Amino acid sequence: MNSKTFPAGFLWGGATAANQCEGAYNADGRGLSNVDTVPAGPERMKVARGERIMLECEPGFTYPAHEAIDMYHRYKEDIALFAEMGFKCYRLSISWTRILPNGDDDTPNEAGLAFYEDLFRECRKYGIEPLVTIDHFDTPIALIKKYGGWRSRKMIDAFLKYCRAIFTRYKDLVKYWLTFNEINMLLHMSFMGAGIAFSDGEDKEQVKYRAAHHELLASAQAVKLAHEIIPGSKVGCMLAAGQFYPYSCNPADIWDAAEKDRDNYFFTDIQARGEYPVWALKRMERAGITGIFADGDAEILKAGTVDFVAFSYYCSRCTTADPEIFAKHQRPGNAVFKAVENPYLKHTEWGWQIDPLGLRITVNALYDRYQKPLFVVENGLGANDKVEADGSVHDTYRIEYLRAHLLALRDAMTEDGIPVMGFTAWGCIDLVSASSGEMKKRYGFIYVDKDDEGKGTLKRSRKDSFYWYKGVIESDGASLDE
Repeated sequence: MNSKTFPAGFLWGGATAANQCEGAYNADGRGLSNVDTVPAGPERMKVARGERIMLECEPGFTYPAHEAIDMYHRYKEDIALFAEMGFKCYRLSISWTRILPNGDDDTPNEAGLAFYEDLFRECRKYGIEPLVTIDHFDTPIALIKKYGGWRSRKMIDAFLKYCRAIFTRYKDLVKYWLTFNEINMLLHMSFMGAGIAFSDGEDKEQVKYRAAHHELLASAQAVKLAHEIIPGSKVGCMLAAGQFYPYSCNPADIWDAAEKDRDNYFFTDIQARGEYPVWALKRMERAGITGIFADGDAEILKAGTVDFVAFSYYCSRCTTADPEIFAKHQRPGNAVFKAVENPYLKHTEWGWQIDPLGLRITVNALYDRYQKPLFVVENGLGANDKVEADGSVHDTYRIEYLRAHLLALRDAMTEDGIPVMGFTAWGCIDLVSASSGEMKKRYGFIYVDKDDEGKGTLKRSRKDSFYWYKGVIESDGASLDE
């Protein structure tokens, strides 16, 4: 490795999630999942946050995950396109309810097991390493109705039954695993992240931290189980990352930023270190959160620390402790992480501020904190692409965004010495946006002919960024300087 290239063996690739690309939501014995009942439109975030209970698909709503881009029937075509770009790695998720339709079935669904086996073999045919997310915003509706989602400790056994089924079946095909996608989103989108819909008068903080504890126990036991069933496997955690910057040098702003970073670090501190940090215990104590720990929990967490830390990075955030300044300068856009405008940054069409140097800052912060290898498993630009008369898409804005972020990542590796395993660009093929439910918010190198009304041929075509990313991979990043 030199200052112009990424190291040999760097895992270049792209990333998707089952619920945003597969479609076929009720095909071949698949059960209903929480994401299947999160609609597009104005009610989406209310349902995702658990503020509006929707455990069935209700008339009058549109559910984009039901068809998505129909990768379930087109995965061979899509993986061939990934191979054409030169992918070394493809990050994807398994749909829990394709394997266990009710979430805790004694016998796995063979059709679901066979689908992913075929998909992984297709990846292997092209030399593409699968990186598999076990739970990517995916809680079986049957378990939500039965237990109330991850608020119940009984979810752990169901999750481990699911893990045992997939580890056993795919032990010769998958080496790299992630337990929960963006696990910290549980605090912000509780239904999407943990299948939790709140009842009137319920203590939301108590429920969130109880669910968090259960997911952390499940993650630790999944790590241990993977190591037992798949010798040599590597299992990581995954968080929605991006540093909070203080709006000013006022110490109150600096502390506010540190506290908001801790919301994210809460989960990875425990997954990487195997124990609750003292500040988290004090925070829970102040909030009156009690009764979530059981005998043996501490030993489980300590025995199941992750091998690497994976994360998504789209933007940094800026915050202030002054409510008047916050109200005056609040940044529209990301509905999950509330932030104020950073006057030094530009922003995307959807209001997400663009901060390539923030990726280098985040990489350094995470490695300083954990001293474990890192993996950038989501990064990309959501944009409303224009299709020209000849079918081409000239997405220079996406190329510029990714180039700047990859240069910052390369600096973190070559100048700062941070070990990073790979980079999988988010939504390498256009898919349904998790935050907005839209198709027009596109991230892909590959255009999919489908609109927000569900119309289109689903035809795949290459954008300009397709050829650019192919060149980046072929040159191990040297072409970034061209």
